[in-house]
Amino acid sequence: MQPLSHPTRTRAVLVAATTLALAGALAACGGGGSSTAPAVDGKPAAVDSPSAPVSSAPPKPTKVLMPTGPATNFTKARDTTAGPILMTTLTGKKSGVSAKVWVWLPPQYNDPKYANYGFPVLTLYAGGQSNGYNTWTDNQLPIQAEDADLVKQGKAHPFIMIMPVQNLISDENNAFDCSDIPGQPKMGTWMAEDIPDFVRANFRTLKGRDSWGVMGASTGGFCSAKLALQHPDLYKVAVPIDGYWNPDSHLWRGHEAERLANSPDMLVATSKADVKMLATAAGGTPYETNLVKKWVAKAAAPTTIEYYEQPGGKHLTSDFKKMIPNTLEWLTKNLDGPEND
Repeated sequence: MQPLSHPTRTRAVLVAATTLALAGALAACGGGGSSTAPAVDGKPAAVDSPSAPVSSAPPKPTKVLMPTGPATNFTKARDTTAGPILMTTLTGKKSGVSAKVWVWLPPQYNDPKYANYGFPVLTLYAGGQSNGYNTWTDNQLPIQAEDADLVKQGKAHPFIMIMPVQNLISDENNAFDCSDIPGQPKMGTWMAEDIPDFVRANFRTLKGRDSWGVMGASTGGFCSAKLALQHPDLYKVAVPIDGYWNPDSHLWRGHEAERLANSPDMLVATSKADVKMLATAAGGTPYETNLVKKWVAKAAAPTTIEYYEQPGGKHLTSDFKKMIPNTLEWLTKNLDGPEND
């Protein structure tokens, strides 16, 4: 899916996020024991609490999943009106891929009143190549401030937001398509396994998939739809904003069976994934609305997809921005919010 100024290309290349070499503090607090907080600039942020008394009673069931460690070292990429965005380079144990990941924690996460709470997770993928950047981290798509405002109004959950890159090179014709393309870096494994492992290692989350969602715009829409359809055990919902559905990297040449296995166009009708999606299209772009509508119509139970058409919308970052409040409210209605022990 391309910006209107480049009709012959398949992706919208968006502006890269600029990171700042600043230090940021991050605490992950827990109750009834001790938990390890992520480190910032190499300085561990230890959290101590008294040990729970020994009891013969069975442990109380809980949905909260405390950080498993080891803690990651973060730097601060930038400040927002809703708190800092942190950054690290993650080397995946399962994929071997090493790439940047940005994280935003809602203000409630470090509030002592929420010390024993697990939080829902929203993974965000960018448009364009997203090689070394993610547009959800800059002021073009201020989703963090929007979420904080909607939380105050009681309209949205305070989400942990995870914003990984999607590619390791900038060659549009040789993108990794958020997949394990034979002979290439295993980006599909990095996204679907290493990223969730990283989140659980560092942050208080909730057990199961009912508090995990994925969203992206343009190329990120392709990725979010594909990942949810392939991994319904991880994601309960997905929001592909103005996405496309056909993996078209030149790296798939000679690997047609594998390409089709990673095609949202095929998966939506055959995967039998129990996931719910909100698929959007730009109402001012007939080609896009037709493309998205045809894809939505292919959905086979138990997959369900709602369709939203932005009136007069274009395939532009400025129009993706306008849909942030609606998408956050939809995600909140379909995902579990913070819970405590």
